[in-house]
Formats: sequence, C-alpha cells, structure tokens
Amino acid sequence: MSEQAARKEKILFVDDDHNVLDAFRRNFYKIYDLETAAGAREAAGIIARKGPFAVVVSDMRMPGVDGVQFLTRLKEMAPDTVRIMLTGYADVQSSIAAVNEGNVFRFLTKPYSTQQMQRTLEDALRQYRLVTAEKQLLEQTLSGSIKVLTELLAMVNPEAFGRANRIHRHVRQVGLHLGITKTWELENAALLSQIGCMLLPTEALEKMARGESLSGEERQIYDMHPLIAADLLSHIPRLEGIRDIIAYQEKHFAGQGAPIGGKSGADIPLGGRILKILVDFDQLESSGKTPGQALGIMKGRQGWYDPMALGVLEKVLGMQSGFKLRQVRIDQLETGMLLAEDVISLRGMLLVAKGQEISPVLMTRLRTFAGIGGVQEPIKVLVPPSEEKRDDVGGGAGGEQ
Repeated sequence: MSEQAARKEKILFVDDDHNVLDAFRRNFYKIYDLETAAGAREAAGIIARKGPFAVVVSDMRMPGVDGVQFLTRLKEMAPDTVRIMLTGYADVQSSIAAVNEGNVFRFLTKPYSTQQMQRTLEDALRQYRLVTAEKQLLEQTLSGSIKVLTELLAMVNPEAFGRANRIHRHVRQVGLHLGITKTWELENAALLSQIGCMLLPTEALEKMARGESLSGEERQIYDMHPLIAADLLSHIPRLEGIRDIIAYQEKHFAGQGAPIGGKSGADIPLGGRILKILVDFDQLESSGKTPGQALGIMKGRQGWYDPMALGVLEKVLGMQSGFKLRQVRIDQLETGMLLAEDVISLRGMLLVAKGQEISPVLMTRLRTFAGIGGVQEPIKVLVPPSEEKRDDVGGGAGGEQ
C-alpha cells in the first residue's frame, strides 16, 4: 500500500508512558496519520475532536480508566474502530476481559518490535476497510431499495406518495423532540409508510382526503395496508425496525386497532406511535381542517394517541407557523418550499400531491412534466421564514396571497 493511501485512515495510540508515546511517533509518523494520548481521558477528547479513527492501540495498565474500560467504552462510541490492546503483563485474565468486553482485535505484549507492531497495524487497517466497505455496501443497498419502493409508489399512487411525503416533513422534528437521536429508521418508515396503499385505487385515498366513506372492499384494503407494507419489507434484510414501526402505524395507544391484540401504550414502538399521530393529522388536514381544528379533534379522541407525542406535534406545528403562502411558476420553485396545493397537469392529472417539500429531484421532475405535457400554473407554495426574508431583500418569486 502507498503511503498516501495509508494516511487516509487515522490511528490513535494511548499510553500513560511518554517514552512509549515518543517511540511510537518516531517509528510510525512517516507511515501513518497518527495521534497519541497520555491516558483514556485525553484520548476521549481527541476522539471527540478528530475522530473517527480506523485503529486505536491502548495500553492495558493506565491510572484511572484502564485499557479494558477504555476500549469497552470506545466500542460503544465508535463500533467500527479496530481496537488493539498492549500490555507489559502476560495476564491471561486481562486478555480474556479485553477480548470479551472490548472486542479487541489483537492483544500484544511489551516489548514489541517495530516490525511486529507494523504488521499488526496493517492487519487492523485491512479489517477496518473490510468492515466499513461492507457497511457502505449495505447502506447503499438499503438506500437503493427504499428509493425504488418510493418511486414505484409515486408512479402507481401519487396521492399515497404525497401523504408519505407530508408525514415525512414532520417526522424528524417530532422524533428529535422525543429523544430519538438517530432518526434514519423513523424517517424512512415515514417514506415507506404508505407503500401498502399501492393496491388501493387512487380514488379511494382521494375520497378519504375529502372526508368521504370508503366502500367495504376499499376499507378492507386500507385497513390491511400497514401489514401489507410490513410484509413487503420483511424480504429486505436490516429493515426490521422500519417494518415494526410501519406495522403499528394504525394502532391506538390504548391497544385497539391493527395489529389485533398484543401491544399497547409504551410497548408500542415509539415510531409507530408517532406515525399514528401524523397519519391521522394529515387525513384531517387534507379533509379541509385547519391544523388547530385537526389537533382539537385528535385531543378529543380518548385512548387513540400517545399524549406526549401529540403534545410534541403541537409544538412542532407552532414552530412551522412562520411559513408564508406564495404563488410561483415552475421555473421559480426553490428547494425548501412546500407545495400548498396539488400540482395538476393541463389535462387534469395529479402529478404531485400537496404537502411535499421541493427537493432538487422533485424540482427536476416538475420541470420535465412542464416541458412535456404542461402544468397548471401558478402553483401555491409555502415559503420558509428564512427564504421569505431572502425574497424580501432580493425581489421575491411571486406575490403573497
């Protein structure tokens, strides 16, 4: 491997003996991108400021937090980092603890030769590349699968796709307010929440949006859509959490609703409780209710919703109340705007349902539609406060309605 390639990944060496740290730097600073720390506390600060590190080499015997404790915590902080334990004691029990608790890749005994350490570091870097490459492949595969499913939904049932996007618009903020720091599962569950509606005629969702009753067959398919979606996702590895969230999106907090029986209250996946609130809020708002009216109706439905999550939605909606309504042409659309009405072709076909946030991809799609078959313009959009201020300074895209 070239020196340039090796320096792409960083190595941290931790030891309370400054002579050992100096020797490590002398031997390897020309080969690797190195950092050294004189103890676990200093190492934690370096990891926070300069991480992630591909490899961390830690001495076993250090004052305060020893090597086993440090590498165990490191495993939680940076699970992909390859961990190596170094000690001057041939202690079998310490070795077992290091491997079992800290998931140590290698265990070296002092004194070590420069050649031995370099071979170990090269093995550790290869392991790191293997783990990260596999993780990247998995993430790309999952992202690709999710993209295909959402694009299919957009083509087959634009109304359902629009609903999923409107739910997605709120779900991250609600999740963050409820303490969900990693919102990847929750956000993708929102995007995929309506894929079970691909079997439902678009007219049925339009009837629901108008507050009209569904026929017996339509109601049966709609009631099954969370389980249909969950079943579809069961064929894609690593989407178990997303599948569970979607399966419980129609479950009442008190325990009624699909899936029948089983969980209630806090036992229902938090993501499912959030989706239940956002799906019902969207349905009420689409039927013509104002956000305040929709929230009032939902507060009166005893046992339907997680009270804490419902309170958070009210707070999030209050934060978004600064949006301004404008009318713009297709060529004036900007990312961050929200569609305040459906986008309809000149022939009356629904192209994009209201509530979706304008992204670069959606903007390209709409401009393509406009160029091929024409789009009814102007389009009503909601402009975020930051964009509104910029428009005021720069001239604006259209008149406020």
